[in-house]
Amino acid sequence: MYVCCLFSFLPLSHCSPSSSLLHFADCNYAKGRWIADSKRPLYSGFQCKQWLSGMWACRTFPRKDFSFEGYRWQPEHCKTTEFEESEFLKRMQDKTIAFIGDSLGRQQFQSLMCMASGGEWRMDVADVGYEFGLVKAPGAIRPDGWAYRFTNTNTTILYYWSASLADLVPVNATDRQTEVRMHLDHPPAFMRRYLHRFNVLVLNTGHHWNRGKLKANRWVMYINGEPLEDKGLVDLHTAKNLTVRSVARWLDQQLPSHPRSLKVFFRTISPRHYRDGDWNTGGNCNNTTPMTRGSKVSKDESSDAVIASAVEGTRIKLLDVTALSELRDEAHISNYSAKTTNNVSDCLHWCLPGIPDTWNELLAAQI
Repeated sequence: MYVCCLFSFLPLSHCSPSSSLLHFADCNYAKGRWIADSKRPLYSGFQCKQWLSGMWACRTFPRKDFSFEGYRWQPEHCKTTEFEESEFLKRMQDKTIAFIGDSLGRQQFQSLMCMASGGEWRMDVADVGYEFGLVKAPGAIRPDGWAYRFTNTNTTILYYWSASLADLVPVNATDRQTEVRMHLDHPPAFMRRYLHRFNVLVLNTGHHWNRGKLKANRWVMYINGEPLEDKGLVDLHTAKNLTVRSVARWLDQQLPSHPRSLKVFFRTISPRHYRDGDWNTGGNCNNTTPMTRGSKVSKDESSDAVIASAVEGTRIKLLDVTALSELRDEAHISNYSAKTTNNVSDCLHWCLPGIPDTWNELLAAQI
């Protein structure tokens, strides 16, 4: 059996007969280089207004340099095909792709909506958020997520906000100012409820695992249904590790009996690029020259040891984007946004079109 060709776009001649999955290692999508490509970007940052948030549409900012849009990622040993929206939607006919994670997950969701629509206004896309309970609650600024369906192919793409991937349960559901139980050992209720409807699931977490976020969100860590008293787990790195492993383990247990041949991907963390300070202490990422950090990733191991370790030995695939994104510090929102105040730079989120498009290209290749 030519196993490697089942999991990559390698031509058959590059594969050798095997009874194991070892040849999948021949196609490490995270190892490769950025190369200039005149066909980029994949959609217009001016035209994709139906899905793209204004705070990430850098073409509408006073920024002058957009050279960061003109590159694509070429894996070293993987033959990939150019992303083409109609072909992708045909492959995803009657399927649901779900992103669950933080605002970087939301960026990847919006990126895929722009890619799948070609960045054009589409009348054949229906808002189906109500099917997944994704409606704006009274008093809320926004819903907990969005879901859209390309009706011609019955392809649904959705996003649900779960920044920690822990199950969050308000102590008092009627009081928005109450504390929230953060169950480190339970996957989000949304995931448990709708998993049977997903064909592709992409998870991410990372940047909300800090004391400031926990305090601002009034999250109180729980385990085994009780407030966390183990001083070792109070360390946020340990708590994050426990949650990530718990989610991965639970999903791995669900996969064998899943009715839709579910494929689960855990995306590695998206790097921050603050220098000379942090987001609130004058840090910046005002470089506009591509590849000042180099253009190539040569190492085989992931730069996100937490996620890589959590999925090792499971049926969950690693969507490894950390090292390749680390090279692209010039592609952040930076201080160009018209909404930027007090000289605060955004060196966490990316301009769109931009780096999250590459994440989705690698996702599409591995689906």
